[in-house]
Amino acid sequence: MLWQLRTRGPRPRSALAETLQLSNSGISKLTKGLLAQGLIEELPAEALAGRGRPTVPLRISPAGGYSVGLAIHAGLLEIALVDYAGGVVSLTAEKIAPIDPHRFARHVDRRIHDLAIEHRLLGSRLYGVGFSVPGPALSRDGNRWHVVHNLPGWKEASLRTIFEEALRLPIWVENDATAAALAEFYLGGLIGRCTTAVVILLGHGIGAGIVHDGRLMRGECGGAGEIGMFYPGHRPRPTTLDLIATLQAAGCAVQSLADFAEAIAGYESVIDSWMERAADQLLPTINAALAWFDPGAIRLMSPLPATIMHGLAARLNGSALAWGDHIADSERGRFDIEISQLGGAGSALGAALLPIHASIARV
Repeated sequence: MLWQLRTRGPRPRSALAETLQLSNSGISKLTKGLLAQGLIEELPAEALAGRGRPTVPLRISPAGGYSVGLAIHAGLLEIALVDYAGGVVSLTAEKIAPIDPHRFARHVDRRIHDLAIEHRLLGSRLYGVGFSVPGPALSRDGNRWHVVHNLPGWKEASLRTIFEEALRLPIWVENDATAAALAEFYLGGLIGRCTTAVVILLGHGIGAGIVHDGRLMRGECGGAGEIGMFYPGHRPRPTTLDLIATLQAAGCAVQSLADFAEAIAGYESVIDSWMERAADQLLPTINAALAWFDPGAIRLMSPLPATIMHGLAARLNGSALAWGDHIADSERGRFDIEISQLGGAGSALGAALLPIHASIARV
């Protein structure tokens, strides 16, 4: 029932009973329990056409609890708080120097406590904390990760264990692109639009997150979507850090995303050249995604300014996307490569949604 309400929106008991093939007494018992737990709530009654009692739609209740998500970008830490219905309670960003995971966990513990007080959440049901990690998993249990070198001491560290010991809360650790895909699915309008979607994240590195039939595609060991292997780190690649390095090589004083907007004035031509190269690099990967997954949407996400991302998307949509002859006659047809409206916040929001998604996702 929770999955139906989350994916299809508010619905009356009669519609839920029909979908779930439950009797009136069965649906009544189930809704009564969920209402008592505060996980769902009733909306004002809607009058039916003609005779009969008004219907009372049910929906996911924002008061059902909350969860926390964290993402690290180049010099920035983002912390997201989302309620049980997926509403954004808080989204903050702060400068942070590279620190080891133990110090990071202690810092996060303090920040979560401060935010809970600020938003009057102490005593509310906390489902857990999700961490968005820039890199693929190294173990099936998602404890060790191949984290980018810009975060010293993180690679191969037992991150879940470190975070659990410091925060004393349920912990989810996920690749940043996979977390971003979850945010797009729930918050980016994809949940009611398509069953399969690919999100390409340009962050520390480059990765892809894949959602299929409402499930995160993780692969055998959590490495699904690890497209960064196509763009070795010692060579130019379509990533946020690469653009910063390209600008620095041209004499720009930019140091991180924290001072990006102020520092890039006068370097527009450098950015244009980078977008041309990045689009050429991304095109084969996007064509492969079209062929392998037949997605209903492909979106680009990055903490880079929207003007840069829209310029990149425009170059891709004007290039040789490989749709295949069957697409024109299909129900779906072609679509544009889009830019996420979540900006760079997708990884943090997706990380916050991980505990909630785990509580209702189908198995």
